[in-house]
Amino acid sequence: MFISLFKGIKNNLQNQKQPHNLLLLSSNITTEIHGFKSWARIVSELVEKGPNEMALVEASQMLNNGNKPNGYSLVPLIRACSKVGWQFYGKQLHCYALRSGFLPNVFISTSLVNFYLGFDSLSDAQKMFDEIPQPSVVSWNSLISGYVHSGQFRKALGLFLQLDRSDISSDSFSFTAALSACGQLNLLQLGKSVHSKVVRVGVESSVVVANCLIDMYGKCGSVIDSITVFNEMTDRDTISWNSVIAASARNRKLQQAVRFLHQMPNPDTISYNELINGIAQFGNMDDAIEILSNMPFPNSSSWNAIVTGYVNRDQARKAMDFFSNMHFNGIEMDQFTFSIILSGVGNLSALTWGSLIHCCTIKCGLDMAIVVGSALIDMYSKCGKVEYAESIFKSLTRKNLVTWNALISGFAHNGKSNKMMELYKQLKMVKDLKPDGITFLNVLSACWHNQTPFEVANRHFQSMIKDYNIDATPEHCASIIRIMGMWGEVWRGERMICELGFGSCGLVWRALLGACGACGDLKVAELAAAKVIELEGDKEFVYVMMSNMYAAYGEWDDVSMVREVMRQRSVRKEVGCSWIEIDNMVTR
Repeated sequence: MFISLFKGIKNNLQNQKQPHNLLLLSSNITTEIHGFKSWARIVSELVEKGPNEMALVEASQMLNNGNKPNGYSLVPLIRACSKVGWQFYGKQLHCYALRSGFLPNVFISTSLVNFYLGFDSLSDAQKMFDEIPQPSVVSWNSLISGYVHSGQFRKALGLFLQLDRSDISSDSFSFTAALSACGQLNLLQLGKSVHSKVVRVGVESSVVVANCLIDMYGKCGSVIDSITVFNEMTDRDTISWNSVIAASARNRKLQQAVRFLHQMPNPDTISYNELINGIAQFGNMDDAIEILSNMPFPNSSSWNAIVTGYVNRDQARKAMDFFSNMHFNGIEMDQFTFSIILSGVGNLSALTWGSLIHCCTIKCGLDMAIVVGSALIDMYSKCGKVEYAESIFKSLTRKNLVTWNALISGFAHNGKSNKMMELYKQLKMVKDLKPDGITFLNVLSACWHNQTPFEVANRHFQSMIKDYNIDATPEHCASIIRIMGMWGEVWRGERMICELGFGSCGLVWRALLGACGACGDLKVAELAAAKVIELEGDKEFVYVMMSNMYAAYGEWDDVSMVREVMRQRSVRKEVGCSWIEIDNMVTR
């Protein structure tokens, strides 16, 4: 087994063009049998000097010659495989541990869980964890943290709750992972429950746990709780101050954030960046730029905050000007810089700008990064060049769900519904990736464009809820209602809106009114129109729609009545406008 492995390692070293003396040593190892380091010495080298390829090569040669490691030696070997990126070697060690009966050892099994997490193989990590007879708190923490880092926060919280119900006590690491997931999902009540558990266990004095509590409350919009935790801390570090500044700035408490910044003993770049982010999002852009100009050590994140502020305010031209200033001032542009500016360009469908920025990403060597690649796919799709987007998608060596959704959305919004459905089917077969709410929005959109029968579209909708445990949003509800309208099934709409709990959402009633216009159901239209007016007030869309429907049915008295109501309430149809790009200039 390990002979082929050793040859693969040697070839891997040669392909990586290691220094000559390393290759020579590798060659000597293949020809000499005596004088190998003992397992203890290899383990000592891996622990003291850090992982290196030659130690693993020597370990492989020892295995080939029948010198087998014990359980103590396997753990650092597995960790070293993760550090140097040798997945094939780690899998071989997993096989060896299985054949040798070492897997019941919780230290070896946990190291294998971490190994698979290091290669983003969550399903293999979960399987490995499930096979541990008596997982330790470290085993639980490893898997919970893995799900948090991969963005699967609900799964992480589910595991944390299982740990909480087990005989094993949670520790500080468990709580920090759970609090991080609560913050990301905006689950304030669950976060408070975790806080109560923190107090009961007696780790509230931990600086790391307290920092996570400040961050969680801030992300959940409870600034008062963030400040309370901060004020109760006896020891604070830089992260504590930055967390409370961020909690204030992200929740529109800009003056409060400024006060904390002035009180902070030694503000760092992150401190200023958090304030700039908040001001760029909720305050005056000139104030954000002034702070950037006067802060001690601005970095690319400082500049990115300004670019993001302009893009989020639909001021893409100013974002481009600031992006150009970054370039002229020699500020290093990172993945996030290109991602946000490409988002702004895509929203304007400004292909010329987008192509120029694409060239910049290639020059910086970032065009193949997942974040940038996904942004390029989205930009080209919004500019109508979905074939370019597809080409970039195929060229990316690594893809995440954002990447898949970018192209799925691109196909859906460029009339390529059949290709979108094919890509959706491929996504469902990808290991460790599952469709999310955005995916299904595009699936339902494709069903509408393809005039898919309502029964088929509804199966997709129900699969989202039941098979993938995705909560339907008003946007999902509106999409399925549009399909109802296409097939004359709007009579189902009111019941579905109530069952999903969207009775007070104007969006879904507007969708139902529009669907009634498509199929001509006057009775349901009157109900939907009344709901829209009740929830959103007088909307010209409602009156125009009802006037047209009454006219289609020949109800001219009702048409006159609607138009008279419009005159009395001064409801006027707004003038439409559009944006186009001409010779690299955006005009209205």
